[in-house]
Amino acid sequence: MLRPGIAGAAWLSSLLSMASAGESLPAPSPAAPPMISNGDFEKEDGKGWPADWPRPAEGVTWREEQGNHYLHFETSRPSQFLKIQRTIIPRPGDKAYRLTVRARYRKMHYGPEMWYDGRIILTFKDRDGKEIKPKPSDPHWNKGSKDWDNYSTEFLVPDGAVELLVMPSLIRVASGTLDLDDIAMEPIPAGPLIEKRKLDAARAAEAVAQQIAGVKAKVPPAPADQFPSMLHVDGNQLLNADGKPVWLQGVAIPSLEWCEGGEHIVQSTEIAIRDWKANCIRLPLKAEFWFGKGPYRHDGGAQYKQIVDDAMNLCAANGTYLVIDLHGFNAPDQEAVKFWEEAAERYKNNPAVLFELFNEPFNISWEIWRNGGTVVPPKKYADAPVADQEQPRAFKSVGMQKLVDTVRATGAKNVVIAGGLDWGYDLSGVVKEFTLKEHNGGHGIMYSSHIYPWKKDWQKSTLDAAARYPVFIGEVGTPPDYNGFQFIKPEERHPLEGWAEDVLGLIQKYKLNWTGWSFHSKAGPCLLSGSDYTPTPYWGAYVKEALAGKPFEMKKMR
Repeated sequence: MLRPGIAGAAWLSSLLSMASAGESLPAPSPAAPPMISNGDFEKEDGKGWPADWPRPAEGVTWREEQGNHYLHFETSRPSQFLKIQRTIIPRPGDKAYRLTVRARYRKMHYGPEMWYDGRIILTFKDRDGKEIKPKPSDPHWNKGSKDWDNYSTEFLVPDGAVELLVMPSLIRVASGTLDLDDIAMEPIPAGPLIEKRKLDAARAAEAVAQQIAGVKAKVPPAPADQFPSMLHVDGNQLLNADGKPVWLQGVAIPSLEWCEGGEHIVQSTEIAIRDWKANCIRLPLKAEFWFGKGPYRHDGGAQYKQIVDDAMNLCAANGTYLVIDLHGFNAPDQEAVKFWEEAAERYKNNPAVLFELFNEPFNISWEIWRNGGTVVPPKKYADAPVADQEQPRAFKSVGMQKLVDTVRATGAKNVVIAGGLDWGYDLSGVVKEFTLKEHNGGHGIMYSSHIYPWKKDWQKSTLDAAARYPVFIGEVGTPPDYNGFQFIKPEERHPLEGWAEDVLGLIQKYKLNWTGWSFHSKAGPCLLSGSDYTPTPYWGAYVKEALAGKPFEMKKMR
């Protein structure tokens, strides 16, 4: 519970700060209700639950300890996203708030991503229900154990905000429990926060100038005679400039889609080429980072683009191909067009570079996939914290053909790659009437399929298309078990025994171009056991042997 003395001291401190900053707010009435009612969880609703708090279906309990009540969050499976949401209406005249909470956590360890942890998600929305940025900083807890302690965060009320969502959550953690009590919010003077924002902006502007001036290549440009030969499509094959077939085999190196600085991209590229004998690297990218809109760097994307250049130069110097993958989901929008306007211009007619237009389309028709249209997404990531805060919203997809047209409008002839439906797996529509139209002078279109053990019917979804067009298996991999893949429905969990040998046998039998997912120790299914690049026994070892030339037999068509 929040002790009256603490609340009173905080309120007095706020009033003194307002006076010193020349601000004024209406004096609080002693009878004024708290902004977050029943934040100490002491009042019951008569049904065994704290009043004013929605009751979730599972995972959250109302507990008592030495006469004090609190909320207890505990997951029963790794994929769970436990949450309780309150909607707070900002009061007229309030320009900034401080949120305080008491928290206790035990054996906490974050999930697949570092933001999968315990936290109170804070989101302002406007009259249309759209999120307003900048977003307040969320109090969060992601590692270890700690007894009850006080936490707080301060934030400005953005213009146009009509509501604030306050969502205590436990998000897909690997382990741990979270206890929350005394959640309270109070107005504070905005002056100090405004001054801090101005100071941060000035420092960021100075850093931008320094970063742009100081961005240097780690890998020098490769001599032209070391570049691999320019590729083009001929029937269902990739041919080089001499008309000889080229079989792309390699690995996908993730992290630039979730981290602005990447995680050892150049080192991983070098080892994949040198030690794993890859002749192709797939590099997932995020448009937001490309344009320099990430939370930590403000250099217009200069350093991010330099990392991609470094990977490209390293590939080119070793006669290896680089697939630039715009790592999006659902359907491409106008941001994808802007990305390819820049990226295609930057790497146009570079013989080492191929363009993968959009990572994993899903939940759309083949008509929208090709030609664009209105997309009404599902509540797509039921366990993802950001997606689950908002109701799905319709948006306009530009379609894959628009991305082909955008690339070709720059004058780029590079081979382009288009992923199918069902999270990039299903190419059946391409076999029918939904092929993409190439432009005169373009070097052709390849189609991409992502194969995992929970996908069935290789023939219909992949091989039928491979008989007509070159196919790129941009992602393929198997986990050791389904424990870390609880999001896969039980009925879709096909047996894993022999799967690695079968899928590599499929790839080799039909000479499918491919990159194994993933050359990383955390983005599963993993090829690597750790930072020393040791292959995982359940998948990485097989891929390394396949890249070295070991033949595999497909004993079972899946």
